Amino acid sequence: MTARTGQTPAILLVVAGLACQEVGASLAVLLFPQVGALGMVMLRLVFSAAVLLLLARPRLRGHTRTGWRAVVGFGLVLAVMNGLFYLALERLPLGVTVTIEVLGPLTLSIIAAHRASAWVWAAVAFAGVVALGGGGWERLDPLGVAFALGAAASWALYILASARVGREFPRLDGLALAMTVGAVVALPFGIVSAGSALLRPEILGLGAAVAVLSSTIPYAFELIALRRLAASAFAILMSLAPATAALAGWLLLGQALSWLEVVGIALVIAASMGAVRSSQRAARETAEPLG
Repeated sequence: MTARTGQTPAILLVVAGLACQEVGASLAVLLFPQVGALGMVMLRLVFSAAVLLLLARPRLRGHTRTGWRAVVGFGLVLAVMNGLFYLALERLPLGVTVTIEVLGPLTLSIIAAHRASAWVWAAVAFAGVVALGGGGWERLDPLGVAFALGAAASWALYILASARVGREFPRLDGLALAMTVGAVVALPFGIVSAGSALLRPEILGLGAAVAVLSSTIPYAFELIALRRLAASAFAILMSLAPATAALAGWLLLGQALSWLEVVGIALVIAASMGAVRSSQRAARETAEPLG
């Protein structure tokens, strides 16, 4: 009973973090007419970097050249991933965008599993993507789909880059420095995109709110939850992101989905959960002979 009691608050934190992320994404969509997608990327990264720098207060000295290369690479990935995600959101519903984006980490899970059964989940995910077109991919903006697929690839790179930075830097230091790099990269594009809107205090305030909802709160909740949850359980919970995105898009943006699109989202979620379990079993089998 104690383990279950300890896990329940952690599960709620993960779900709350997902909800905050999608509320932040919905708010970002509402700001697109004022600042554009790239302006929104800049605001999110700049305010996220400011908050993380205040919280982490990372040391700038004593790091290896390899560590700095990892941070710069991670920062570039953050800028590209966020940029492609928001450019996709300009053209696609939130639920559809997040579902396509989830294909990045899903592909990593399938490759990492090294099991024939993992390809069953790949087939399920493919069926979900086909259904996501609602019976006709012409209903979806092709450029938006391309941006979402780019965001999916970037998310896979984000996972790999994050692990590399985590090995080189303590606590949140690496993330804070990488977020700063990403903010610097996004700055000129955001200024061109947003223009004079950046002089309006209410726009800056809403941009800060998006950063807190989309980055600060979810990162904090995830860090706390990971102390109490197994990584596999955490990954399965994160697989629910397309569902929370679709719900947020419907409730906050009025983005209704067809029944085929709902089926597609459900299939991708099922494939994500199945791939995580398959990868977990493969890891156990690899470790057993060493025990």
